Amino acid sequence: MSIRHPLRALTAATALLLAAACSSNAGGSSASGGFAPPKISAQKSLGAGEGTVNIVAWAGYVEYGQDSKTVDWVTPFTQQTGCKVNLKVAGTSDEMVALMKTGQYDTVSASGDATLRLIAGGDVAPVNTALVPNYADIYPGLKNQPWNSVNGVPYGIPHGRGANLLMYNTDKVTPAPTSWGSVFAADSPYAGHVTAYDSPIYIADAALYLMRTEPDLGIKNPYALTKPQLDAAVALLKVQKKQIGSYWSDYTKEQAAFDSGDDLIGTTWEVIQQAVAGDGKVKTQAILPTEGSTGWSDTWMISAHAQHPDCAYQWMNYIVSPAVNAQVAEYFGEAPANSKACGQITDNPNFCTDYHATDESWWKNVYYWTTPTAQCADGSGRGDCTTYAQWVTAWNEIKS
Repeated sequence: MSIRHPLRALTAATALLLAAACSSNAGGSSASGGFAPPKISAQKSLGAGEGTVNIVAWAGYVEYGQDSKTVDWVTPFTQQTGCKVNLKVAGTSDEMVALMKTGQYDTVSASGDATLRLIAGGDVAPVNTALVPNYADIYPGLKNQPWNSVNGVPYGIPHGRGANLLMYNTDKVTPAPTSWGSVFAADSPYAGHVTAYDSPIYIADAALYLMRTEPDLGIKNPYALTKPQLDAAVALLKVQKKQIGSYWSDYTKEQAAFDSGDDLIGTTWEVIQQAVAGDGKVKTQAILPTEGSTGWSDTWMISAHAQHPDCAYQWMNYIVSPAVNAQVAEYFGEAPANSKACGQITDNPNFCTDYHATDESWWKNVYYWTTPTAQCADGSGRGDCTTYAQWVTAWNEIKS
């Protein structure tokens, strides 16, 4: 399994540069309370294709047999369209934003902690969904959401989704936890064996816990935090840091830490828990705690400066087609975005059940990553929220 690479820390100055487009000075505010993105028109029609497409993607999303000869959905795409794929694998959302700013890439598989930065920075264009026939079959709950649209205008094609769950070693962690309080407790009996995701967006996990347990803070959305609310989340994470054995952003790092017994409890993805179960060294469970969880919904976006827009559109339509979306979801370990993909799963007949692909009621308790902006990601129009740059500064403070 190939998956996201280790997170590379950013300096505060770099983070400020990357997030500047989402600051309170970027674009003003719109009538609906969100920011006003640069005026960029969506493509009107498609041509035959330019013969190539340059893609930035997470590892595991664009496979051409490089890791396994049996895992290849790029070759059929080129054969069908004549568009040769040039791939750049990115390890973090920040790297994706930086690469898209160069104007050298046509499309990107962006997560919600990058999408609004790309939109506000004028790096991606609105998407004409009429040019993507397979968009019609995307689950309605993934369309026109705060992380992939602005004021009702779609800026991408949903690809897949996953939740950040609580995993624990069932032999060592008793009683079985039901709450995120088990990883935020100052007197945790598992001190030194707690793990957490290594990214500024993890601040939202603490905010979600506080939203459920300390209502007086007034948190309504874990990505829309005022300065006092951010400070409360940071304070909680500083307490947690004393209990942390390791932070992770690399799939294999957490898997190995649970296999060895170094980690006993912490945030995870479903695919990691299943990989640990497959290793057979320890017994684990992964749960959606009573407070709910954060999660991610990745989106294919097109560059505002795409040199090969026709091939980019053909790629977006192809990669979310039922059969290919099923292949990617099963290989990567996520719920597919296309509602017809579950009928195309080949290896595991229980895959879509395991990943809750069709259970919309389960996803109602998942808050997908959304870039924090001064205009507030909850759509309230308050305009008093902290930005992603402030979150990066806060995360560096927590980790220092």
